[in-house]
Amino acid sequence: MIQVGGHGEDNPNVSWLGSRGMWFTYLVVMMTLHLFLLSIPFLTIPLAWTLTNVIHNTCHFIFLHMLKGSPWETQDQGEARVLTHWEQIDYGIQYTRTRKFLTISPIVLFFLASFYTRHDAGHFVPNFVTLMFVLIPKLPQFHRVRLFGINKY
Repeated sequence: MIQVGGHGEDNPNVSWLGSRGMWFTYLVVMMTLHLFLLSIPFLTIPLAWTLTNVIHNTCHFIFLHMLKGSPWETQDQGEARVLTHWEQIDYGIQYTRTRKFLTISPIVLFFLASFYTRHDAGHFVPNFVTLMFVLIPKLPQFHRVRLFGINKY
């Protein structure tokens, strides 16, 4: 069991995304994924952009909006175990720098994917659908809300 200690946080899950260098690392990982997809010979440039966007948004949705709890033994009396990672970031305070960055990055990636696919409907639809899957749960109206009982427990 991993226990918290030495950093002053009850739940380290709330602050690591705002730590020094994390945003740069996030962007480098996104670019590395895209360059890897571009290096596959049979993938076209529009398909590589669409796959980059879909893979990014899928991982973004799973890690920020589906997984609940904390990998550490927190000292918050079990409050974090019912919250998704997005709900834990910055102690649930809306519109912080970290939350804005994590909201804007899928939007920018969507615009890039739309531009490089020349707004083709076959690419636009999956890009837009996955964008909505990561943007809608970020709205303040959906804080601690579980639609249709999904991910309730």
